[in-house]
Amino acid sequence: MDERMDRRGVFAWMLFDWANQPFQTLIVTFVFGPYFVARVVGDPVAGQAHWATATAIGGAAVAVLAPLLGAVADRTGARKRWIAAFSAPFVIGCAGLWIAAPEASPLWLILAFFVLAYVGSEFTLIFSNAMLPGLGPRREIGRISGSGWALGYAGGLVALALVLALLTPAPGGTRTLAGLDPVFGLSDALGEPARAVGPASALWYLVFALPLFLFAPDAAPAARLGKATREGLRDLRATLRQIRRFRGFFTYLLASMVYRDALAGLFAFGGIYAAGVLGWGMFELGLFGIVAAGAGALGAWLGGRADRAFGPRPVIVAAIWMLIGVGGLALMTTREAVLGIPVAPGSPLPDRVFFFAGAVLGAGSGILQAASRTLLVHLAEGRVASAQAFGLYAVSGKVTAFAAPALIAVTTAATGSQRLGFSPVIALFLIGLLLLYWAKQEYEQPGDLPA
Repeated sequence: MDERMDRRGVFAWMLFDWANQPFQTLIVTFVFGPYFVARVVGDPVAGQAHWATATAIGGAAVAVLAPLLGAVADRTGARKRWIAAFSAPFVIGCAGLWIAAPEASPLWLILAFFVLAYVGSEFTLIFSNAMLPGLGPRREIGRISGSGWALGYAGGLVALALVLALLTPAPGGTRTLAGLDPVFGLSDALGEPARAVGPASALWYLVFALPLFLFAPDAAPAARLGKATREGLRDLRATLRQIRRFRGFFTYLLASMVYRDALAGLFAFGGIYAAGVLGWGMFELGLFGIVAAGAGALGAWLGGRADRAFGPRPVIVAAIWMLIGVGGLALMTTREAVLGIPVAPGSPLPDRVFFFAGAVLGAGSGILQAASRTLLVHLAEGRVASAQAFGLYAVSGKVTAFAAPALIAVTTAATGSQRLGFSPVIALFLIGLLLLYWAKQEYEQPGDLPA
C-alpha cells in the first residue's frame, strides 16, 4: 500500500473515535442521562437507580461477551464485519431514545434502547481498537492512538457545542447560547432538545463511521464463523491458562482496571460534586464538558507525541499524577475557600478554579486513555491476539466499575461530607500506579517471555 493510502486509512480509523464519542458526551454524561433522571422519571433517587441499573446490565453484557467475541474475531480475521454487526444495535438504540418524553412510560423500553446503544458502542470500539496494531509501524502506534483519542474528544466537544448553540435554551430563557430559537421548533417543555441527542448521535455515527469501512486497512477474512468460534474458545482457554507466563500483560490489565475505575469515578462524580458543592446547573455543567473535551483533545494529541518519544509507560504515570492533582484540587475547593484560603462571598474564583480543574481532568484523561491503549498493544504483542486482548481490556474496565461509586458512597455516608466522600478516587489512582510498577518493563517486547 502506498504512503498516501496509508495516511488516508489511518485518518479513516481515527475518525471512528470522532463518530462514536457523542454517545458518551451527549447521552451518557452531559445531556440525556441527567434529563432522564430529572424529567423522565422525575424522582432523582429513583431515576439514578434506574439509570445505574441499565448501565450495569450493559456493562455486564460486555464483560461476559467481550473476551469470547474478541477471540472469535481474531480467528475470523477481518474486524469491519464485527463493527458493522454492532453498529446496527447502536444506531437503533440511539434513535429509539427519542421516545423518552417527560414522565413517559414504559421506562423499561427507554432503558432497553439505552442498553442496546451502550452495548453496541462498547463492541464497535473493541473491534476498532483491535485494528490499531495493523495501522502502521510499532513506533507510530502511540502517535496514531493519541491522535485518534484527540479527534474523539474534538468530536464530543463539537457535538456538545452544537447542542448548546442550536438545541438547548440557556438558563431562564427560551433561546440557545447562540441566541437562536431551538432548531426545528423543538419544545423544551416536551423535553425535545434532550431527546433529540439520541437520533442526532445515531446520524452523526452513520456519517462519520463510513470512512472506516471504506478506507481503513483490515485483516483479510480467515476462518468461517463456526470454525472461528471453536478455535476462539480454544485460544481463550489457552490464554487464561497461561496467566503466569503473561504476567506483565495481566498485571497491566489489573492496574488499568483500577486507575480507569478511578478515572470513571472522577468523571461521573465530578459534575455531581460541582453541582452539590458549587451549586452548578446543567448549563454550567455543559460548559464544563466543553472545557474538559477541548483540553482532552489537546492532551491526547500531545500525549501521542510524548508516547512516540518516550514510550507509553512514563506518559501514563505522568497522566495519573495529573489526575491525582485534580482530585486534590477539587477536594480543597468550596464556595467559601480555595486551597484552604477563604474567598469573599459570591467570589467567582471557586468556579474558575473548578473550570481549570476540568481542563486538567480532560487533558489527563485524554493522555491516559490514549497511552493505555498503546501499552496494551505492546504488552499483548507476541502473546495475545489483538481483538482478544482488547476484549479482555474491556472486561477489566467493567469488572470493578462499581468500586469507585461504592467507595465514594461509603466514605460520604461515614464522614457526612461530600468533599471527603470524593477522596477514594485519589487512593484508587495510587493503587493503580503501584500495580503499574509491577507490570514490569522488560516484558513489553515480543519474544522475551520467561521460560
